Amino acid sequence: MSNKKRAVLTVAVLAVVVVAAAQALAQDAPADNMQIVLEKVRADKKLLVAENLQLTASEAKAFWPVYERYQDELFLLRMRSLKLIKDYVASYEKMTDSTAEKLLSEYMTIETLGLKLREAYLPKFRKVLSPVKTARYYQIENKIQAALYYELAQKIPLMKAAEKQ
Repeated sequence: MSNKKRAVLTVAVLAVVVVAAAQALAQDAPADNMQIVLEKVRADKKLLVAENLQLTASEAKAFWPVYERYQDELFLLRMRSLKLIKDYVASYEKMTDSTAEKLLSEYMTIETLGLKLREAYLPKFRKVLSPVKTARYYQIENKIQAALYYELAQKIPLMKAAEKQ
């Protein structure tokens, strides 16, 4: 199997695992089971990054600590997104204009924070990687994010139209 096909397959599998983890969290799965799933997701993602960046030993020594800090902060954003999804699910059947506004505002805040996080870490990644490998890493993150959004979009229904008075 070519590296490109393997990468696409890995991203797809990772997205499915992340969505499964999100669904398990949404169902308030036992903490130890959830911890195992989250650790598996992180390990799979790290493997995908390692396979696609092909770091030298010195690059790896500098890159992985920055990567881990970034992933920790990204995880907090993903948990915030998960809470937003839970709030949406809880309000789905009885959505009001006020709730819709709050959900949309939180969504925009999460998206803004995500951009700020990527911008904040860009100089840190540039410090430890070449410009090509930095761009490649951001491409990998973008592909994973796109796959995750795609999986979530398939599972989350559109908001119901407002009832006519």
